Amino acid sequence: MRSIGIVRHMDEVGRLVLPKEIRDRFKIVEKDPVEIYVEGNAIALKKYEIKCIFCGDTKELIEYKDKAVCEKCITRLLVLKDE
Repeated sequence: MRSIGIVRHMDEVGRLVLPKEIRDRFKIVEKDPVEIYVEGNAIALKKYEIKCIFCGDTKELIEYKDKAVCEKCITRLLVLKDE
């Protein structure tokens, strides 16, 4: 990670405002979910994407029992079932 030279202060209830330039760059709009990652003493934010619970792919997802599974993993599971 590298610093981009922007400093923001946290308000009294723990909120930070992401600068518009960053929101625009990552296509984050009002009400978009954002994931929070922590590694060591670093905090990272990422626009949340629904991912396959098995492989992490974000394409060709099918929802099953409130979980996302990609078509490739479904095919692999069907092959395992037939073995």
